[in-house]
This record gives sequence, C-alpha cells and structure tokens, in this order.
Amino acid sequence: MKRSQRIQTIVEIKAAQEKNSLEVLGAVQRKKAELQAQLDNLKQYRQEYQERFDRLGGGGVKVAQLLEFRSFIEKLDKAIAGQEQAMRAMDADLASKRKVWESAHQQTNSLRKVCDSALQTETRQAGKLEQVAQDEWASRFFQSSSGGAKNA
Repeated sequence: MKRSQRIQTIVEIKAAQEKNSLEVLGAVQRKKAELQAQLDNLKQYRQEYQERFDRLGGGGVKVAQLLEFRSFIEKLDKAIAGQEQAMRAMDADLASKRKVWESAHQQTNSLRKVCDSALQTETRQAGKLEQVAQDEWASRFFQSSSGGAKNA
C-alpha cells in the first residue's frame, strides 16, 4: 500500500470524527436556541403579568392578591435566573464543542495536505521511474540497432 493510500485512510477516519463533532456542535446549538426561546418566553410572560397586575392595581387590590402576585413574580424571577444559568452553562458547552470541532477540522485539513503532498511525490517518482525505463529501452534499442548495423 502506498504512503498516500495509508494517509488517505487516516484522513477518512479523521473526516468521520470531524463530521461527528460537527453534528454534536449542531445539536448543542439547537439546544441553546431552545433554551433561549424558553428564556425569552419566561421574560415576556413576566412582563405581561407585571403589566396586567399594574393595570389591576390602579383600582386598588386586596392584600391577599398583592401577596399572591409577589409570590408568583418571585417564582418567575427564580425560573428566569435558573434559565439564565442554564444558558451560561450551555454557552460554555457550546464553546467547548466548537473547539473540539475546530481542532478536528484543522487536523483533517492538515492530513489532507500531507496526503496530497505524498500523492504528488509518488506521481513525480513514478514519472521519473517511467522516464528511466524509457531511457533504458531507448538506449538498448539504439545499441541493438547500432550493433546490427556494424555487423552488416
């Protein structure tokens, strides 16, 4: 097996690893988008709830309603804080997965360059060997032609 063929096998393995890394990265990006949408929805719901309470509060509210409102707002705030923490963790995970993919991508590209270089070297060597063989054949042909002419 030629060197370029052996390297090509490694390139294919690395390319498969790179593809897997890219798929993982894509899954994490989709998950992050889902978390962001959930966070946006929570924030929007909190804002709408606050606005609704403010409208109702203009006419006066009972203490029980006020306590219930504050309790619910606190729960929403905790949910939002938890979602924001999950987003920070997801950002860190995304950065990690991106680095893994970038590393795999660079390795694959480097190995492709090495494979291409090996293939070019093999092609040049094959060309040189063919030229040497043709030169030897031509030399033998010329010698046999010359030798035949001297004998005649």
